[in-house]
Amino acid sequence: MFERANELLREFKKDGYLHGMDVLSEVGKTAARAGSRAVLLRPGFRGADAFLRTIRDSVSDAGVSLLDEIKGASPNAPREDVSRIRREIEKAGPDMVISFGGGSTIDAAKAAIALVVLGGDIEEYFGTGLVTCALEKSGGRILPHVAVQTAASSGAHLTKYSNITNRETGQKKLIVDEALVPRYPVFDYRVTFDAPPVLTADGALDGIAHSLEVLYGAVGRPFYDKMTEVASECISLIVRYLPAVLKRPDYPEGREALGLATDLGAYAIMIGGTNGGHLTSFSLVDVLSHGRACAIMNPYYTVFFAPNIEEPLRLVGKIYEKGGYMEAKFDRLHGRDLGMAVAEAMIRFEQSIGFPSTLGEVEGFSDAHIERALEAAKLPQLRMKLENMPVSLAAETVDEFMGPILRAAKSGDLSLIKNV
Repeated sequence: MFERANELLREFKKDGYLHGMDVLSEVGKTAARAGSRAVLLRPGFRGADAFLRTIRDSVSDAGVSLLDEIKGASPNAPREDVSRIRREIEKAGPDMVISFGGGSTIDAAKAAIALVVLGGDIEEYFGTGLVTCALEKSGGRILPHVAVQTAASSGAHLTKYSNITNRETGQKKLIVDEALVPRYPVFDYRVTFDAPPVLTADGALDGIAHSLEVLYGAVGRPFYDKMTEVASECISLIVRYLPAVLKRPDYPEGREALGLATDLGAYAIMIGGTNGGHLTSFSLVDVLSHGRACAIMNPYYTVFFAPNIEEPLRLVGKIYEKGGYMEAKFDRLHGRDLGMAVAEAMIRFEQSIGFPSTLGEVEGFSDAHIERALEAAKLPQLRMKLENMPVSLAAETVDEFMGPILRAAKSGDLSLIKNV
């Protein structure tokens, strides 16, 4: 079952990824490859205790000492949690870190591990490649990281990204660095069976956002053909299985499909980079989860990008057509009209699972979020998101073109979007 998805993941991680059903009891063997003295970051979700017992027993049986257990991070990995985790790792003095949690805990662990070695303030490392640069100058070495994922969502256990939030400003920033990729990733898909419907849907749509945005930005690049394979498999699995899992949360085939799909989303963001949807999501952290923000925004960016991404749109359109969400005869459409048809199918799918389709439906959203998103898009530390867009924007053109996208997302009126 799911042969192609598993083939792609083997291609991605070779033999370095422990994943599947009922693999949690093997965490100890993985940890023993990394060291002998560990700290364990643990989550607080209901039902975590049984999984934690399995990890503790497995680690002990493998001869690894647990020096301390540290509370994981709150949603969106606040800077305060990164600082706290850093202090507790430094106090324990382990030779490796085991993080068991969702994307926020794993992202916080990545950042904290870097700060343990490099010191300084996290603000110094937002951007691309700055951790590696600092390691080369200092001769430091990142602690081995056993990242045990609990949510079919961000793929943080497989990637070079660490998303960290400043609660005071409501703005998320990003560290992008190969040095942060966890050396020992683990994901037992059975851990996701008790995930609430909201988390399940948000996570799956985050997986779509990863593949979709990288696919859009891959046009004309050497990795485009590979991205069509990864995105096609990822998006197809989610469109097919997410509605079924929301109706029956303990559906094993569906849960495995979502785990594989979001892992493929992680593969996507290691091939290329995300762009518009993710960029805007970083300014909506106080009113929306990350996956939900990306899901709302991507149909609107689809219309904006449409004249430059016809081939990807046809691939994506066929997936939504097969799922019964495409009403237009999109094979005869081109440019903006094609983008409109695919965007409407995406919105139709999201509405079918109870997602909001506009920012205006989101409690707490205001025009201040639009202004915040426009200003954030001009920050040098987030420039990579603009550069990854299939329609090139510079800081000086953000207001002219991104402003209408955000206003369209507020109202649901796709006609407001201006194409370059």
